[in-house]
Amino acid sequence: MLDNLPGRQPSQKAEVILNQPVASCSPEPEEFLFERPGMKDITWLKGDFEEMPKQFPQPDYTRYDNMSYIDIFESFLDEDIIQLLVDESNKYALFCNKPHPNISEDEMKCVIAILIVTGYNELPGSEPGRDYYWDSKADMKNALVCDSMRRDRFRQIKYLHCSDNTKPHLEDKMWKLRPLMDLLKRKFIDNWIPEQQLDYDESMIKYFGKHSCKQLIRGKPIRFGYKMWCLNSTSGYLVNFDLYQGKNPRGNSKYEVQFGKCAAPLINMIDEFPEHCKHLPIKFYFDNLSTSFNLLYYLKQKGYDGTGTMRENRIPKSCNLPPKKVMSKTKKRGDLVSAIDREDGILITKWMDNNVVIVASTCHGINPVTQAKRYSQSEKKIIQVSQPKLITEYNECMGGTDFMDQQISRYRISLRRKKWCRSIFTWLLDAAVVNAWITSKRCKHLPPLSQLEFRREIAQAYLSKFGSVPKGAGRPSTTGSSTSNNRVSDNLRYDRMDHLLTTIPNNKRRRCAEEGCTSSVRFMCLKCDVGL
Repeated sequence: MLDNLPGRQPSQKAEVILNQPVASCSPEPEEFLFERPGMKDITWLKGDFEEMPKQFPQPDYTRYDNMSYIDIFESFLDEDIIQLLVDESNKYALFCNKPHPNISEDEMKCVIAILIVTGYNELPGSEPGRDYYWDSKADMKNALVCDSMRRDRFRQIKYLHCSDNTKPHLEDKMWKLRPLMDLLKRKFIDNWIPEQQLDYDESMIKYFGKHSCKQLIRGKPIRFGYKMWCLNSTSGYLVNFDLYQGKNPRGNSKYEVQFGKCAAPLINMIDEFPEHCKHLPIKFYFDNLSTSFNLLYYLKQKGYDGTGTMRENRIPKSCNLPPKKVMSKTKKRGDLVSAIDREDGILITKWMDNNVVIVASTCHGINPVTQAKRYSQSEKKIIQVSQPKLITEYNECMGGTDFMDQQISRYRISLRRKKWCRSIFTWLLDAAVVNAWITSKRCKHLPPLSQLEFRREIAQAYLSKFGSVPKGAGRPSTTGSSTSNNRVSDNLRYDRMDHLLTTIPNNKRRRCAEEGCTSSVRFMCLKCDVGL
């Protein structure tokens, strides 16, 4: 012990204090254990277990009866969120020492509608939708956008804000977006109709700027950006989400120690379920980044089930399955080996495909075995390969987050993303639109719409209802009579002598004499003495 201490420390004076109570080192009693006691004493057997079907209530969408597409969308992006954007955007303008913009709720809804339009009607330019929607030429001009809001007003409002800059929470790297994220998470959970299969996966938000939360994940379609942990249903509905920022001030340290930083957000999301959903037999699916024996054991204790691919170094040492290297040399496609912990109800299977696939589950077994199509390089044809049931179920239920990513990327809001928070803000807005669209497809009283039609329905309704017709430039004429002083009589106009153009003296301007024209011009007719 003395060899590991600094040279001065053993020679320092020490003080002995007696009769002091010793603090207990035993953990506090909890209802559920994070880690199974006696991991080394688990008995693994070869075999399979029969899947016990659990009753799950059928999804009930009657709460959305008599709702239109706009009503469903506003159940996700409601007045609370609009009011938050209005209040904080007005505060932000004053914080930047700019005139008070006096943004109204109707104007904020018009801005959101224009942002939705940029997703499916993208125009070229440094920032799509900034100029060309208000272009004077008919080939690019968007009449609906022009008639709802002036261009300069849109430029003034589009720099939206979600939090008070005078009250920063520097320990939370997402503090500028946190109020909006909390409101949307609550809306997503409240509007979620429970489904039995949920998948937990990561989603990337593209961003190339500088920020401490930006990630680089090689091999992904989006390599640079923010990593968002997502909990989705098989239909793509986003139930809950959490952005990865390293040290999370809202995270649970116990969860991170027992399950790792990748699986801890899943446990936090489960804790945020409403009370009527916490006791449902939900099945979770996750990839090898999150799967561990402790996670499966914990979910089993809580009454849930879990299925996920697994890394070989996370398999308990007491589980005597052949290593991947040995199995890849001795087994052929379709062969499998498995081991089951009957006491805890956890099955681990190694299946030989192009490579060895390891899957652990608490609800799905091996049988019935199905057939999967694979291309044989040696035989130069498509062959049938045996595939266990837990692999089939995993492939069918694990694609909810990928489907959501696909739908968001199809009509992604085109807003300049130099500011770090704008890409996340537009992603949140797109996620709300996709959730509303998926919910509307489940309503029997509404004809199903494609996502493009659904977005157009929202944009047209908002711009038509909340838009204000811009006023024309210049002062309107006080009279429409052609005999006024600034108008030319028809006798002079049609005397076939034509106008004699010249510039107005002293670099002044005059009103144009053409009927209905309100332009102020620098040219005049010497003969008629009127502006032209």
